[in-house]
This record gives sequence, C-alpha cells and structure tokens, in this order.
Amino acid sequence: MREQTLQAKSQNVEEIKEKISRAQSVVVVDYRGLNVEQLTELRSRYRKAGVEYKVYKNTMMRFAFKDSGLEEFNEFLKGPNAVAFGYDDPVQVAKITSDFAKENDKLEIKAGIVDGKVIDVNGVKDLASLPPREVLVAQALGGLNAPIQGFANVLQGTIRGLAVVLNAIAEKQGA
Repeated sequence: MREQTLQAKSQNVEEIKEKISRAQSVVVVDYRGLNVEQLTELRSRYRKAGVEYKVYKNTMMRFAFKDSGLEEFNEFLKGPNAVAFGYDDPVQVAKITSDFAKENDKLEIKAGIVDGKVIDVNGVKDLASLPPREVLVAQALGGLNAPIQGFANVLQGTIRGLAVVLNAIAEKQGA
C-alpha cells in the first residue's frame, strides 16, 4: 500500500514537471474565499483560453519546481494553491487571472513563471497589462513594414523620374 502511494506521488510530481516544461507561463493563486460559482467561472475562462487549471498538494509542487530548476518558486507555496498553465500565449494566463482577481478580491495572485523566470505578483500584473500576442505581432510587422514601404516609394519616384527624363529626351530627339 505504501509503495502504491509513493508511486502515485511520484507520478503526480512528474505530471507537474511535464506541464511546467511545456508551459509558456504559469501562475499560482490562492483561491480561498471563492465560492463554487466563482471557481466554476474562473475554470470556464481558463478552459476557453486553453489554459489548464489544477489544484495540487504543495509538497508535490515543491518537488516538481525544485526538479525543474525553479526552487526559488517554492517560497510562494504556502496555504492552499492552484496553478494555471498557459501553453499558447504567455500573456493569456496572467491576463485572465488578473482580470478575475480585479472582479473577485478573494482570489490572490501569488507568483508566476514566464520563460523559465520566476516573477512576483507585480510581475504577473505587468505581464497581464501587455497587449495580446496578435496585437504585438501586428505592431512589430507594422514597424517593419514602414521602412520597406518608404523604400518602395523612393524607388517608385526614382523610376517615375527616370521615365519622365527619358520621355523628354525621346521627344527632343524626335523633334
């Protein structure tokens, strides 16, 4: 019986480690004080965004974070915690969590991880204030497009000028 328990715990730790390694961002929250309806709403928002939300024992999370090289994260694992794993967009988990915490003051954001770096509650809130990935990509492409478009206009103007000069020469020689 004891061996089965140890094996189950070991599998739990491996599951958490695997999720940490796949996730672009992770946010840990204290959910005490939220009622069933509020928790259901939070889970629903996460699910719609493709975010995985789960409650694990702190001991299992401590082992997983330590094994993942994120031992400094363990200082945030006190009291009841839930963890949200975002696999697609690093901003999304922080944004959903932060927005929900503004609406429900019982949800306490504890910390997060982005690109393998531990961030505190202020870091999570700063991350949540970033625009969505699509907007950032559009802004970057717009910034890249402006010089190219300017260069194309210069070339077009130069070619147009050359055509006018050649046309004038042709008319002069024809006259």
